[in-house]
Amino acid sequence: MATFWELKHRLADAINAHDMPGILSCYSRGAVYVAPSGVVEGHDQITWVYEQFFTGFPDFRATAWFELGDCDNPAVTEWTYTGTHTGPFLLPDGSEIEGTGRHITLRATCSTFVEDSKIVTHREYFDQLELYSQLGFGLTKLEYG
Repeated sequence: MATFWELKHRLADAINAHDMPGILSCYSRGAVYVAPSGVVEGHDQITWVYEQFFTGFPDFRATAWFELGDCDNPAVTEWTYTGTHTGPFLLPDGSEIEGTGRHITLRATCSTFVEDSKIVTHREYFDQLELYSQLGFGLTKLEYG
């Protein structure tokens, strides 16, 4: 049986290879993935989330720079995400932006809960404003009426 950290490292390798079957092999069928953009459940929806990043940032890479060594479950990691925005990317309002050619460097952290050698809950945290600012967007005033 793989340890929690071996599973997390296998997931990181699959993410960096953009290997969807490898990514999904780390998750239980009903896994829940929580991200700044929302909550998804199950392999189909988890695939969709990863594909959004891989399409928008074909060179997307996650580099771990800190792992909480005193804790196994959840396995907590801090990351730096990098990539170049060359493909379409979905915004929270449902609109899609075409590639800007901008490079991103984004700080992130995640907590991964494991049961029976599979990820059952993956909570990913990053600052969306940091991401959108690097893509050339900022905060706008919302009109209420």
